Amino acid sequence: MTAITATMVKELRETTGAGMMDAKKALVENNGDMEASVDWLRTKGLAKAAKKAGRAAAEGLVSVATNDEGTFGVAVEINAETDFVSRNDKFQSLVDNVTSLAKAGWDSVEALADADMDGKSVRDTITDAVATIGENMALRRYESVKVSQGYVASYVHNAVSEGKGKIGVLVGLESSKPRAELETLGKQIAMHIAAANPLFLDIESVDADALERERTVLKEQAKEQGKPDDIAEKMVEGRIRKYYEETVLTEQVFVMDGETKISKLLGEDITLTGFTRMVLGEGVEVEETDFAAEVAAAVNG
Repeated sequence: MTAITATMVKELRETTGAGMMDAKKALVENNGDMEASVDWLRTKGLAKAAKKAGRAAAEGLVSVATNDEGTFGVAVEINAETDFVSRNDKFQSLVDNVTSLAKAGWDSVEALADADMDGKSVRDTITDAVATIGENMALRRYESVKVSQGYVASYVHNAVSEGKGKIGVLVGLESSKPRAELETLGKQIAMHIAAANPLFLDIESVDADALERERTVLKEQAKEQGKPDDIAEKMVEGRIRKYYEETVLTEQVFVMDGETKISKLLGEDITLTGFTRMVLGEGVEVEETDFAAEVAAAVNG
């Protein structure tokens, strides 16, 4: 039997929003298996659908930029210890320089960190800046979106300066339409992505394992309600459609008018090639001593 720790209960509670005792019971029932415990809580109606949207706990800036042709865009996250540093001119200049270098295109964030910037690697340049700015800093993420013909739109929500803020979005529109038209539409879709937080581009790109897991949970929920198999199957299919509408960009309803599906907004001569939505500090946890003590008391009690 796996020992259920305070850390495990804390993680499950943060992932699902379930109460502490429910989280503990789920872990006990599932021998400490985190994913099985999430599904158990959802089946019992004790948790929301798990989207694992991490907590924005780290500080710093997310930066987005595109090349002059508008066919390639990058998003970069550089973390610091406090929100105050995000308004520091030296830190913003550092972020700008790294983002500009990122536009050359790199295979990974590690490759970008190793890239030369004025005779030093990006990693070493950031390390040197720690002494000047007075806070620990790190290059955390790099992502890109490109099109062969068309436009990559960018958007920063609540920007602190040009192209920099806490939520950065890129979206690629493949099309032969005029750039001005694509810029307008791309900006609107990027703003939609910032607000609606889609997880997948289209139905074909939905993770098969995630979909099967969702279907299994929905079937168990229907059984818990005592529905016959044929009714349960119809309920599951209806809920899968709802799942698509909530998580798939092309299936979502455009937030700016509340009625048009994104796929209809594009028309027949514009194709979405990809998108990225980068949230500052997403997935980084901050130690919460008091809360951990509270959970420990519940586990030991």
